[in-house]
Amino acid sequence: MEPDEQIMQGPGERRVAEAAERMVAEGRPRLHRTWLALVATSLLGGIDVGVGVMTLLLVQHETGSDLLAGLAFSVGLIALLLGHSELFTEGFLVPVATVIAGAATWLGLLRMWATVLVMNLVGGWAFVWIVMRAFPDLHGTAAETGAKFVDGGYSLSTFCLAVLGGGVITLMTRMHQGTESMTGKIVASVSAAFVLAGLGLWHSVLDSLIAFAGLHAGGTSYGYGDWVVWLGWAVLGNVVGGLLLTTALRLVRSAPVLSEDKPSTKAGGA
Repeated sequence: MEPDEQIMQGPGERRVAEAAERMVAEGRPRLHRTWLALVATSLLGGIDVGVGVMTLLLVQHETGSDLLAGLAFSVGLIALLLGHSELFTEGFLVPVATVIAGAATWLGLLRMWATVLVMNLVGGWAFVWIVMRAFPDLHGTAAETGAKFVDGGYSLSTFCLAVLGGGVITLMTRMHQGTESMTGKIVASVSAAFVLAGLGLWHSVLDSLIAFAGLHAGGTSYGYGDWVVWLGWAVLGNVVGGLLLTTALRLVRSAPVLSEDKPSTKAGGA
């Protein structure tokens, strides 16, 4: 794909065009995975986030600091990056750009979203069960932290927390696509983890795993039914934040490149 010469005049626009090309190149195989590969990658994503939750709860238990716990959670996002696993809210920018470029279908995108979300939760549920059995001292912290989300209520304030959560993770993806430097990508992951978990933003997978940890520990003020309702609210906010705060604006900026890629991408995929 050769970006239009008009948008290649300045170095800033050139970098945007190159990032758009990378998005399509990365998104095509992600959206055309076999069922088995998609399920396995998504289960690993849940486990990677679970590692971050384990460190978050440990630091929260030892220090009582939300900010330090959020920084500790960066282990999970770095694992996602280096392990090439799949997280539900990372499926907004790159896959949507790939569909817009004509390299995949909307049905394929919905297939990916649904599978990744469910398998993230399944993998994370199993992993945090092991964590709660391994670290019984964390039971009280897990139950208390999980209740902050599931018992947080359904208001404009909590919806905005979910919108911000989706926006922050998609911003991280945008930063990943904006550089080829692995150091830069790791810095983006650490920064996103700090903002997401340290500030208590709502994230459908991360906070579900914290809620699962509390349920595995026992003695929570909430049950699985309460969690399901909360999950719907969090997913809605994450999707709105991921698609509107970051993805839509990035696609507007990258539209000339994605449009030029469309005919050749279709021909190549035929």
